[in-house]
Amino acid sequence: MENFIIGGLAGIVSRTLTAPVELYRIQKQNYFMPNSTIKDVVKKEGIRYLWKGNGVNCVRVFPQYAINWGIFKLASNSSKNIIKRNEARNFVCGLLSGSISTIAIYPLETIRTRLSLQTKKNHYKGLFDVFKKTPIKSLYGGLLMSIYGFAPFNALSFVFYHKLKEVFDGPNSKMICGGLSGMWAISITYPTDLIRRRLQLQNFDKNVPEYKGIVDCCVKIFKKDGMRGFYKGLGAAYFKVFPTLAIQFWTIEILTKLSKSSTKI
Repeated sequence: MENFIIGGLAGIVSRTLTAPVELYRIQKQNYFMPNSTIKDVVKKEGIRYLWKGNGVNCVRVFPQYAINWGIFKLASNSSKNIIKRNEARNFVCGLLSGSISTIAIYPLETIRTRLSLQTKKNHYKGLFDVFKKTPIKSLYGGLLMSIYGFAPFNALSFVFYHKLKEVFDGPNSKMICGGLSGMWAISITYPTDLIRRRLQLQNFDKNVPEYKGIVDCCVKIFKKDGMRGFYKGLGAAYFKVFPTLAIQFWTIEILTKLSKSSTKI
């Protein structure tokens, strides 16, 4: 339970602090949507709307990263006698925890994407309105691609983080290790993130291209934009993922230390 709470709090802190950058990344990935720039959001909705969708994101992020970190720690501790090498154990446990946590909260991920790309609540009034108006099938649009993407991203993040901790040492080492691990992991898995965003938006707005599935989505993106089309918004992803993972892993380490200290007392 302690690991679940620590993982959830770390997710909320890191996502809230980087919410405007995440909005920018989603906008770049879905450039075809009207008013999908930071300038448009500030001008037409106000500065506070740079955090639009963050409330749902926090509702999503707490259980996701609570499950993610809790299962990772549980699986890692349970498999030490089975998987001897730390890198292999971290990767396998990261895949498992990433897959389970993604499946558990996926509709909230879709809702966050939709709320982030609407203007002045022109589609939905809020979280419950999205549930009311959106078919279950649409809420799970892109789930398979999300598992293909987030599970290895999660696994690679844990592997890189723990490996980098062996190299870096110092007061800010945990933030540096967390940030670098996120950047390296997203470099490998980024196209899957873009594809699942597109699939999440099916039947959301007339401006969204229609895709019949993962293969059809890949083919149409390649025909329209070539290989570069799969990496739209990668720069924004780097700008977002470094502080997000840096803050997340730093928060986990701090909360873990505080928890151990309070237990001793």
